[in-house]
Amino acid sequence: MTLFDTRVAPPDPFADPASGTATGASPDQPNRRQPDRAAAVEFVASALGSLAGIWLVFTLAGISAPFGLGVAWLLTFATVYGVVCWRLHGILVMKDRLATLAVWAGALSALIPLILVIVFVIVKGGAVVFARFPHFFYGDMSGLGANSPVTAVGAGPAIVGTVEQVAIATLLTVPIGILTATYLVDNDNWFSRTVASVVDAMTGSPAIIAGLFVYLVWVVPLKTSGKSGMAAALALAVMMLPIVTRAAQEVIAVVPGGLREASFALGAPQWRTISRVVLPTARVGLATAVILGVARVAGETAPVLFNAGGNAYYNWDPFHGQQDNLPLRVYELIQQPSANAIRVAWGISFVLVLVVLVLFILARLIGASNPARLLVPWRTARRRQ
Repeated sequence: MTLFDTRVAPPDPFADPASGTATGASPDQPNRRQPDRAAAVEFVASALGSLAGIWLVFTLAGISAPFGLGVAWLLTFATVYGVVCWRLHGILVMKDRLATLAVWAGALSALIPLILVIVFVIVKGGAVVFARFPHFFYGDMSGLGANSPVTAVGAGPAIVGTVEQVAIATLLTVPIGILTATYLVDNDNWFSRTVASVVDAMTGSPAIIAGLFVYLVWVVPLKTSGKSGMAAALALAVMMLPIVTRAAQEVIAVVPGGLREASFALGAPQWRTISRVVLPTARVGLATAVILGVARVAGETAPVLFNAGGNAYYNWDPFHGQQDNLPLRVYELIQQPSANAIRVAWGISFVLVLVVLVLFILARLIGASNPARLLVPWRTARRRQ
């Protein structure tokens, strides 16, 4: 539009009709009405009114079922709130608010039990861990007895065993998982489809299957010397392999195909394209996949139940002798009738939850980090000209 053009500019479709100013929305972001005080009053009034009605019905009927009361209240509240929104604002606003209510209800249904479990473990186990801090992190189980206080024992052997077993499983699993994921992404034939089906089947298989497999193949032939940290690591590796493979496959698949084509156009072979272009591009996602796999198997009990053996003392050699493990130690402690043993089990559970939470937080931080950071050993610095 020029300076002397007398045409009227078209109205802004995202302008506020009252003030004529733009609301800041864009075609990519729908202009949804922000909730005001009236919407909050409608929400709270519908919730309180439906709760009062359902409580009155349950009281008059003599029904004592907290879970049923909650379900009935949620259904009644959704119905009342939907009718109120429909009569006051129309069918579109009703659909929007009910959809928002469903999303929030689903999120809270999944989040609240998780928070309660974590808080319960922290409350029950934190008192044991910090009763004689930091003795619980390096003490062993040699002083455990029926009347022994919780300050006389520690989770040191279990922590060492868990770290060594998970580290060995990671060293065995990560190269095989990443190579398998690369093959599945770059090939589409009967063999790759068969491997993908096997990976999916292993992902959904019970954890005890991996433990029994290693027990029959490794522990039984070696008899008394078969139980060791290495046997437990092999069982964890069987569980970790499909998780890392599947996660790495999804990460490698989103690498732009133009990068591969450019590398091939420059004359690079496939192995060099994969090692110097594809894997460095997907390094952040691959690191996240590895950490998620580690966090997944760190808390498994069934794979190490038949293979680690357990040990009240320190065993730094995972290849010889029985070795302890955090989930295995918790399982053995809860089998004892002593109240102190149960308290120690809560303390070890606190340590295990803390380790898993740290791993998951680390995975989230790596996934949100700058892709240009050096995160994997196969990235090499460019030579300066």
